[in-house]
Amino acid sequence: MIPLTSACLSFTSADHHRSPAMQTASAISLSVLFLLSLSAAVHGHNITRILAKHPEFSTFNHYLTITHLANEINRRQTITVCAVDNAAMSSLISKGLSIQTIKNVLSLHVFADYFGSKKLHQVTKGSTSTATMYQATGEAPGTAGYVHITDIKGGKVRFTPEDNPTQTDTVYVKSVLEMPYNISVIQISAILQSPEAEAPTAAPDLNLTSLLQRDGCQAFYDLLTSSGAIGTFLSSADGGVTVFCPGDDAISAFAPKYKNLTASEKISLLLYHGVPVYNSMGMLRSSNGLMNTLATEGAKKKYDFTVQNDGNDVTLKTKVTTATISGTVVDEEPIAIYTIDKVLMPRELFKGVVEAEEPAPAPKAAKKKKKAAAKKGETTEDDADAPGPDSSDDYSDDEAADQTASGGGRLVASVVMAVCFSWLAFA
Repeated sequence: MIPLTSACLSFTSADHHRSPAMQTASAISLSVLFLLSLSAAVHGHNITRILAKHPEFSTFNHYLTITHLANEINRRQTITVCAVDNAAMSSLISKGLSIQTIKNVLSLHVFADYFGSKKLHQVTKGSTSTATMYQATGEAPGTAGYVHITDIKGGKVRFTPEDNPTQTDTVYVKSVLEMPYNISVIQISAILQSPEAEAPTAAPDLNLTSLLQRDGCQAFYDLLTSSGAIGTFLSSADGGVTVFCPGDDAISAFAPKYKNLTASEKISLLLYHGVPVYNSMGMLRSSNGLMNTLATEGAKKKYDFTVQNDGNDVTLKTKVTTATISGTVVDEEPIAIYTIDKVLMPRELFKGVVEAEEPAPAPKAAKKKKKAAAKKGETTEDDADAPGPDSSDDYSDDEAADQTASGGGRLVASVVMAVCFSWLAFA
């Protein structure tokens, strides 16, 4: 992309002595150039479409789809996919591995960093180690989900799994696509062979009813069934659902408050612990922001909360409580269930309630804060009760990402145009 300063300087120096009309035309042309370059930079990627243009990777592409790895790749930013051709995939398929095991193996071929051709051939000190999606999922024991990258003599780059140092024959073949620093798709000569990734893996139990009755979720499950909220969770399972299950101790401590809720409020509270899309632990650890819940759809209130991460720790913050993910019951698309240390209390149901460990602000200070926020046009806490979008306004993850990216592109492009026109006025 052309740097803003140099582009505008070129424009002003070249057009300084031209007529106003010609200068305006040049300004418009420059703005269009920036719009086009920004558009290319902010659009997301689709690994299935990228590989579909290359028939030699059709088998690899097929298994990315049926293992649901394609969805994970499309949701991530800054990533490298090491594709192998159909012949190399045949050697993997001939081993008769389960789909889950094949997913682990292919996860080892997705790096959580960007490696274009230039970067591969300029590895610091000739060698580096990078984490893969296999490591990020938590399925890899120890550091088995890492791959060593070595720039060897003759311009070749070698890839070696952490738990298989004797594999020295897998090398870089070519670049398939590079979108710095979003996604790089490269071809490597052979499948990365990892004893840990290829270890037999039992097919996961994805029966939501049975999953919710184990690993400390029994008390939460009892509330779901007694309230009737379980039906909404079950109907969402096939399309993807993430459940944040308060532990039995958390449910017990919350019981007095729960008893004071009406029947409809109890259902809203329980649905607030479900998200209508699958979120792997890797996704939660790599993103921050608001999440709509099962309680959002059809409600007149937002019923959302904020996900924040700090390293491997993931917290869920409402306006009232902050809970931490304490364990994983299952993390297998389309279902993810995580245990949390507190019941999530939505502000829509618990106005005025403050966590014991968070001292309530003095009335005078709170009043000043509200006035200051109002002057700046910010949203005060009372504004948080504004009705949320109805179900027709819901977007999928990818659509939301596209909307955000496009909006950001338009904002930056507008700034670029304003700056360039300002420079022209003073030139």
